[in-house]
Amino acid sequence: MNSAVTSCESPKLLESDDGVLDSHPDGQVRKKNGQPGTSSHLVYGIMDIPPWYLCIFLGIQHFLTALGGLVAVPLILAKNLCLQHDPLSQSYLISTILFVSGICTLLQVFFGVRLPILQGGTMAFIAPSLAMLSLPAWKCPEWMINASLVNTSSPEFTEEWQKRIRELQGAIMVASCVQMLVGFSGLIGFLMRFIGPLTIAPTITLVALPLFDSAGNDAGIHWGIAAMTIFLIVLFSQYLKNVTLPVPVYGGQKKCHTSKFHVFQVFPVLLALCISWLTCFGLTVTDVLPSAPTAYGHLARTDTKGSVLSQAPWFRIPYPGQWGLPTISLAGVFGIIAGVISSMVESVGDYYACARLVGAPAPPRHAINRGIGIEGLGCLLAGAWGTGNGTTSYSENVAVLGITQVGSRMVIVAAGCMLLLMGVFGKIGAAFATIPTPVIGGMFLVMFGVITAVGISNLQYVDMNSSRNLFVFGFSIYCGLAIPNWVNKNSEKLQTGILQLDQVIQVLLTTGMFVGGLLGFLLDNTIPGSAEERGLLAWNQIQEESQETSKAFEVYGLPCGIGTKFCTSSCVQCLPFWPRLEGGGKDEEIIPSVDAKKEKALKSQPKPCFLALSCTSEEE
Repeated sequence: MNSAVTSCESPKLLESDDGVLDSHPDGQVRKKNGQPGTSSHLVYGIMDIPPWYLCIFLGIQHFLTALGGLVAVPLILAKNLCLQHDPLSQSYLISTILFVSGICTLLQVFFGVRLPILQGGTMAFIAPSLAMLSLPAWKCPEWMINASLVNTSSPEFTEEWQKRIRELQGAIMVASCVQMLVGFSGLIGFLMRFIGPLTIAPTITLVALPLFDSAGNDAGIHWGIAAMTIFLIVLFSQYLKNVTLPVPVYGGQKKCHTSKFHVFQVFPVLLALCISWLTCFGLTVTDVLPSAPTAYGHLARTDTKGSVLSQAPWFRIPYPGQWGLPTISLAGVFGIIAGVISSMVESVGDYYACARLVGAPAPPRHAINRGIGIEGLGCLLAGAWGTGNGTTSYSENVAVLGITQVGSRMVIVAAGCMLLLMGVFGKIGAAFATIPTPVIGGMFLVMFGVITAVGISNLQYVDMNSSRNLFVFGFSIYCGLAIPNWVNKNSEKLQTGILQLDQVIQVLLTTGMFVGGLLGFLLDNTIPGSAEERGLLAWNQIQEESQETSKAFEVYGLPCGIGTKFCTSSCVQCLPFWPRLEGGGKDEEIIPSVDAKKEKALKSQPKPCFLALSCTSEEE
């Protein structure tokens, strides 16, 4: 039997008749059968492979976008780990979290949900970590707080801070097993039957809305620098996105020549960061920015983080157990589990947001199960390596996909490799860590605004003329902002006398996306309303379509023929995280699902034909 042959040739930059460099002759994302894709607005679709040099530059852009959050995690933990006077150990933690984030990103792209989502440290683990390190047993002794008394090279100092991070490691590793169980067992996929647009919308929206304070504080270090960064990102991504510039190209019939390329559309964030960074460098060299530490705008200088760059080694490979054997405490485990719950809710929302932005079908349940399970595995690796944190999907990088309109997963693979390199070469990672704070703050203001809009866009499936839906969404959003704010100011009023329970309550009620998402979930599933009114008809139709198209199989299927040529037994197919396939042998191209009548007709033939969608279209 002849099998359908699918092309594995990488998409290349082609030059149109007007000399504009594009990924396709007509500027559209194309499927492998030559039909126009649904995401013609994308420069590169999820299955496209840009040239290697574009992958590197776009990967750097994603790395820089995540850099602020990645570096912030160890710096926030430094004081409670008694490392405020040891920048060298802080740089080790930074290198470790970069290295592990690279590993987890590659695992997620190749074997997880398979969407172009970057993995990195999660802020959901910060609150329980700080709560655990604030216990009397883990408070820093006086001699480690006083800079004049501390000796960072002494064995006593090393043991004091390493035993604290070992406690964090153990709690994270145990909590990660819970996340893997929820993901790989299919429990999260089962819950998705009850999660609709009115649950996803407040969850994604509240990922970004509560961050206005931190983004504003970073930008407020120097509003002039932050405003310039914002202006450049908006200018490049919105006003100049259709402007082409000549770039040198090698290949084709003309060999060396120049072609027009949408530079501003593809690299808006990277260009804006570099220009703002160089501006800060020039203002630092000329002493325009104040040198006094207490003066306004001092942190906009590029030399304020110079100690990290000078003390970081050139080459250092992080490894599991580098701080010693992890220890476990019940209080830490319960607190981190609360962070895991919040992280999972956020990640599910990120999956849907990412799929929408890159023009991919909505993720089916098996892909969500696999994504959550792989994130749990990533947290396990983060605990073993000793980052002091876990891993989760980065919403900031999902926003970059919407701004750059580049949805290729190979770009995220390049970003993952970049994270690995930054974790190994300490000097390079430390150099990127010197980006001034107001530059990062300006970038976050744009990114978080896009994430908020993506969350609200899920309401397009819902009847917003319904008073029921207006109440569910409005009440969920408002409580997601009001309740965490009150709990942060009145945490002593929620004391139960049980330390572990207090930590769980504190973490859950101070996480806006958890509060808003939970309220949206409960209200949407208990207040009477039709499926059409709730948006479930359109929502479920999208999920069903994602399981009935060949594109969904390409996007969410496992790589290297796993599930089609290898591991095709019926026992494996029953696993909750395995792609559901029907019919076909080793030499046949399998359709994820087909209409029941057509499937019956195909089975009645002596030699069934599974040739993509062309056979069924002919029968119609």
